[in-house]
Amino acid sequence: MAGVAAVALGFSGYGVVAAAGGLIAATDSNSPEAKLARMRDRVAAMQADVAMVKKVAARRAAAVESRQKLIAAVLSGKGDPSDFDLAAMLSGDGASSPLAADATAPLRKAEMRQVAFAVKARQAAEARYTQTAQQLRKLGLSPEKIAPGVGGPFEPIDASEMKASSEADKQFHSLFMAWKKLDSLEQAVISIPSTKPVAHVTFSSTFGIRHDPLNGHGAMHSGVDIPGPLGTPVYATADGIVDRAGRAGGYGNLIEINHGRGIETRYGHLSKIMVSDHQRVHRGDVIGLMGSTGRSTGSHLHYEVRIDGHAVNPEPYLESGTYLASADADAAKGGPAED
Repeated sequence: MAGVAAVALGFSGYGVVAAAGGLIAATDSNSPEAKLARMRDRVAAMQADVAMVKKVAARRAAAVESRQKLIAAVLSGKGDPSDFDLAAMLSGDGASSPLAADATAPLRKAEMRQVAFAVKARQAAEARYTQTAQQLRKLGLSPEKIAPGVGGPFEPIDASEMKASSEADKQFHSLFMAWKKLDSLEQAVISIPSTKPVAHVTFSSTFGIRHDPLNGHGAMHSGVDIPGPLGTPVYATADGIVDRAGRAGGYGNLIEINHGRGIETRYGHLSKIMVSDHQRVHRGDVIGLMGSTGRSTGSHLHYEVRIDGHAVNPEPYLESGTYLASADADAAKGGPAED
């Protein structure tokens, strides 16, 4: 028994010594185990860097591509802002490490070129907006009323994703908002009657106070009279919905189109009505044929533009579409009398 105990004690002593030796090796910075652990840490750090670089590069590349599409859409006048995601165009800070900065260097060069184009595109959009707004004001229309405001709920960008916007981000944000504002106004312009209601426009009677052609008394003429052969096609001067299509007292056969935003047009004395109530029509659609129904002395179109229910002079609207008007006092006259 004493021999067995001595052997057991010897193995126990070996185990303690071996364990102590392993601990010393593990805590030795120059030991193979420590070197291997450091290598594993470096590999893990490199993998994290590579993943981060891939993420940053992919985001920057997607932003560059989206920005290029935006520039093309604004400069060409084609496209819809609702098809673009503003957040996708903002790359954010991104290059937070030298490795990421090196990887995205070619993209930053492309961004610098895009910023120059973005500035020019924004200036072009702002100039188009100013020109359109001036034209609307000449017609007595407020751009702010005609076009709904650009806005929406405020949705802040997470600071962890975008600590500080780059100059490119700021420029493209400005470009996108300028384009949305312009697009909103140009969409509203669709409702403004600025095309000719007939192919050849001359005026036999203009808007305002005149001597009624049937009784000679002074009366308000709420539109313009455009003479022409019986059966001449009459066109919708803007997109809209037909509010009324039928007989209407002194107007004879009348079509009234609601263009939205308080704008309406009327087409009177028609020989034939070719649309029906509540029908949607588009600018340039044939809606009827010229005639001499109602209070009329001969074949002509009585054409009106109304804003918020009040008749306004249609001539500036026709001129805004670059159409010239001329007067022919000897042509047919008519229209409902308004004392």
